[in-house]
Amino acid sequence: ESPALAIEHLPPTDWVTLSQQGIEPIREGPFHVHTPDFPALGQPGVRDLLIPASRAFGTGQHATTAGCLAMLTAMKARGVTARNIADIGTGTGLLAFAALHLWPRGLATASDIDEVCAPVVIENAVLNRIPLGAGPGAVTMVIAAGLDHPLLEARGSYDLLIANILAGPLVELARDFGAAVAPSGSLLLAGLLTTQERAVRRACTRAGFRLAARIVRGDWSILWLRKRRSYA
Repeated sequence: ESPALAIEHLPPTDWVTLSQQGIEPIREGPFHVHTPDFPALGQPGVRDLLIPASRAFGTGQHATTAGCLAMLTAMKARGVTARNIADIGTGTGLLAFAALHLWPRGLATASDIDEVCAPVVIENAVLNRIPLGAGPGAVTMVIAAGLDHPLLEARGSYDLLIANILAGPLVELARDFGAAVAPSGSLLLAGLLTTQERAVRRACTRAGFRLAARIVRGDWSILWLRKRRSYA
């Protein structure tokens, strides 16, 4: 006899936002990333970043996002300077904001293929007192597939390009990254499983990059690559 099935009609619900509510804050390097459900720390040397639950990816909870915060912190400690920053697949804007904290004279261009991210990034920038625009310490948000946007092209080349997306697009975009990153510039990649790392690194090597450092968080790899100076 087949089990009885019960069907319940639910109202339209934003399950992505709902799943992010009440998540615990994270600490990574100087960053304390929290939702409105938790207070800011307000401590010296700590940068509180308020990221409300939303339909955009990137509250800091995922291993790739937290790993990127750790790698950005390590890059700063190793003397990297970044005046021209791009965050491809920005989601909530968190990684662009973190980069601007570490390099406050930088200009950040944040992009995402998902149109829902534009108002989210703008709102989060306002919440975290990050200027919008084209000046030092400011962020500009655009909707784009990869680097395919006039503003992203006009503002290149970049001395720091961040892409926390997926392995497939990272491989496909490797040549574009090579064209967009300045000689000796940094490329921070995440969203790839450790089993996918070899393919991503191979594509980036062909595009003129060498590995500077890597972090493994669970099943995920976070890669810092540098553009070779003499690559043509």
